[in-house]
Order: sequence, then structure tokens, then C-alpha cells
Amino acid sequence: MVNQAPQDDYNDEELARQKQIEDWLPITSSRNAKWWYSAFHNVTAMVGAGVLGLPYAMSQLGWGPGVAILVLSWVITLYTLWQMVEMHEMVPGKRFDRYHELGQHAFGEKLGLYIVVPQQLIVEIGVCIVYMVTGGKSLKKFHELVCEDCKPIKLTYFIMIYASVHFVLSHLPNFNSISGVSLAAAVMSLSYSTIAWAASTSKGVREDVQYGYKAKSTAGTVFNFFSGLGDVAFAYAGHNVVLEIQATIPSTPEKPSKGPMWKGVIVAYIVVALCYFPVALVGYYIFGNSVEDNILLSLKKPAWLIATANIFVVIHVIGSYQIYAMPVFDMMETLLVKKLNFRPTTILRFCVRNFYVAATMFLGMTFPFFGGLLAFFGGFAFAPTTYFLPCIIWLAIYKPRKYSLSWWANWVCIVFGIFLMVLSPIGGLRTIVIQAKEYKFYS
Repeated sequence: MVNQAPQDDYNDEELARQKQIEDWLPITSSRNAKWWYSAFHNVTAMVGAGVLGLPYAMSQLGWGPGVAILVLSWVITLYTLWQMVEMHEMVPGKRFDRYHELGQHAFGEKLGLYIVVPQQLIVEIGVCIVYMVTGGKSLKKFHELVCEDCKPIKLTYFIMIYASVHFVLSHLPNFNSISGVSLAAAVMSLSYSTIAWAASTSKGVREDVQYGYKAKSTAGTVFNFFSGLGDVAFAYAGHNVVLEIQATIPSTPEKPSKGPMWKGVIVAYIVVALCYFPVALVGYYIFGNSVEDNILLSLKKPAWLIATANIFVVIHVIGSYQIYAMPVFDMMETLLVKKLNFRPTTILRFCVRNFYVAATMFLGMTFPFFGGLLAFFGGFAFAPTTYFLPCIIWLAIYKPRKYSLSWWANWVCIVFGIFLMVLSPIGGLRTIVIQAKEYKFYS
């Protein structure tokens, strides 16, 4: 019995330490979010700069397949998002605050980590790098429009200017503390999407507009089609941060967090539809297959409006970067504090986050082939985490009856998702290879 007391003390100490760590980590430290936080966090996470590439994706897919894939993706990703919201608290008394915790529950401690974490990191780090490039390019475009006679400045410097904001913002401790940034970003995404399709409409349909496939060869057409699939997959990629967003909402057995979360998701998805469908369909209808891979580049005039839209894009990708970086900060800080036994201090957080921002900035400056990267990352990691991993976890845990509606719905999503995952990186890789031939480092 004598040995029992120190053992109990040790257990209490360990529990207290774990609680102190949980209260410090960015995902679990603050649980008092309102349902509308989830709405604008989800809009910011989902409506990326990808929306400006949708008319171009339509030109690669054509009217029929393009509209079908846009609508299918909207429906399937809403369904898989609903699954994730439901699964957040399926074990009574426990919350899966992170995507990989859900994976571990479904596939086991080790395998769950190996399946989810690499994909989640590819998505989150990939998005952060792509947003470094997008932020830099939009600032450069703004500079060119506002000051036509100025000496041109390298894209590299604009990426540095954009990154400088993150060296400050990344020290906001958790999701709730970035809710203001996220709200601004969500408003901006709706604003620049509206500018994109409204300015296109006011231009009127081009006289020599063509809707056929642009590539001269069959192989070119097929590869472009695959690349278009990747762009669409990238446009619906908010699932990587859904559980982390839901973790910030308070929950009791009487009022679980899935109620307010789902309300926020519905609002977010209506906003997503208002952003995506008009931009994709109007943009393609007006410009046909001559549309640029960023529709703002096709709209040369009025200069002040396009300059405004570019600044809106910059503000939006600032918010998006923060939303996607937060789970990565959480993983890095968890690893250092729980596995390597560092003390949870402000200095540790300062070093970790500055290192991450610097690394994504450097990678963005080194490889800014924006369009191809989207399709490549889009297929490779977005398709699994967004389109079919939630379905596989659902089948593994709930085991619906064979050939029942739930069984069919999940298998259809899995087949569609795998189809996206296999085909879109092929098109993206070809785009990267073609663009890389003419590319000079740090130009």
C-alpha cells in the first residue's frame, strides 16, 4: 500500500501536466466559439484563390463535364463534411479535436497516424506555400495596375512583403484569436468573387468566343482535362481543418457541438455556391476557352476595380494561410512538448512559428509555378482527405449494411475520389514540366 500513494501522486501530476499542455496548444486552448465562427472559418478555409481558376478549369473540362463535376463536388464534399461533423463526438465523453485522432480511432494508433498525418501535412503546407505565391502575385499585379510607370519589382520581393504579415499574425495563439482575420477573409472572398463575375458580365460576351477544347492534340486535351479536375478538387478543400474548427465550439451532452457547427457549415456552403458557380459559369461563358488561369488577368479594365479585387485576394489569402497553418503549429508544438518534453513557453512558440513562416516563404519564392502546383497537390492530397477518407472512416466505424443507401453513398464518393486522386496529378505534373522549362530561379 505504501507504494500506491506516490503512484497516485505521479498520475495526478501527469494528468495536471497533460491538462496544462492541452490548455496551451492552439486547437484545444479555447472552446467558446459561436456557430457563426464556424461559418466564416469554413468559408475562409474553403473558398481559396482556387475560385479564380474555375473558369479556366471549365475551359479544360467543357460545358457538360465541367458543370457536372462542379455540382458533384459540391454535393459530395457537403456529405463528407457532414460525416466529419457527426464523427467529432461519436464516442460519448470524448472529442476528436484533430483529423488524425479520428484516423487513429478508425485504423488504430500507429496506422491512423501514418494514413492521416502525411496527407494532412501535404495539404496544409501545400496550401500555405501556394498562398505565399498567390499573395505575392496579387500584390505584384496591384503594384503594376496602380503604378504603371514604376520600375518592375521581382515577384520574390512581393512574396517577402506578403510573408512579413505572417511573421506577426502567426503569433496569435489559437483559432478564436484569429476569428477577426478570418471574418475579414470570408467577406473578401465573397467580394472578389462578385467582382470577378460582375465585371465579366458587364464586359459582355467576346465576339470571337469559342467553347471547344483549346489543345491542338488529343493528348493535350486529355492532359488538360485531368488538370481541370485537379483545379476543381483544390477548390473544395476545407475538410483538413474541419475537426480543428469544431474543437473550438463548446459542447455538453445536452447540447453537442455538432448543432452549431452544422449550422455554420450550411451557411458556409451557401456562400461557397454563391462564390463558385457564378464565377465558373459566367467567366467561361464570357471569355470561352481564351480565359486566363486567373480570371482577374482576363479582366484588364477598369484598372481600379481589378486592383481592388487583387487587394481583396491578398487579404483573403492572409486569413486562409492562418487557418491552414494553425493545425500545423498544433502538430509541431504537440511534438515538441509531448514527445520531446520541451516546456510550453512563449519562446518555443515564437521560434516554431517563425521557422514555419520562413520555410513556406522560401519554398514559395523558389517554386512559384502556381497553376500546375494546384492541380498536383489538388489531386494528390486534397482528393483523399476531402472526398473519400471520411467515407472510409465512416464505413470502418459504423459498418452500414451492405447495399444499403449509406453503403452505396460512401462507395460512390470513394470511387469518385480515387478517380480524382489518380487523374489530376498527371495533368498537374505535365503543366509543371512545361512551365519549368522556361523558368528562372528567383526571377
